[in-house]
Amino acid sequence: MAEKTTDGPMDAGRFAALADAYGSALHRWPPAEQAAAILFAETEQGRAILRRAGRLDAMLDRHRVEAPSPALHRAIVARASTEVRQVRRRRFWWLGFGLAGVGLAGAVAGLALMTVVNPDIQSDHYVMDANATSFGDAGPEQTEEDL
Repeated sequence: MAEKTTDGPMDAGRFAALADAYGSALHRWPPAEQAAAILFAETEQGRAILRRAGRLDAMLDRHRVEAPSPALHRAIVARASTEVRQVRRRRFWWLGFGLAGVGLAGAVAGLALMTVVNPDIQSDHYVMDANATSFGDAGPEQTEEDL
């Protein structure tokens, strides 16, 4: 994002916006704006805007944030460590699922390759149908004499 620079004298709106953003100390303002800001600061409007920004600066400088209580500190650390453990556990499970997926993909690819390379190989095991038992075929073609 390019900084907006003024080619001529600064107007009150731009000066107020810069004072709101950077405060009353002109040396903290963007270097490209400082020359025009110094000239505008000498006007009545410029002095009024800088006084208002100076009051806000003083108020912000006086503000202090108390240190967190030991109980709050312990609660934050406990919560953070719980979150870290959960993230690690989740990452471990996703890693396991990924490895299982890779193994399954390898098995499917190997099976597909073997089917394409050797399609005429017959299976060595017997596939049982609805009439088959452990003792043989119990279909209608058998007679009592065959038993």
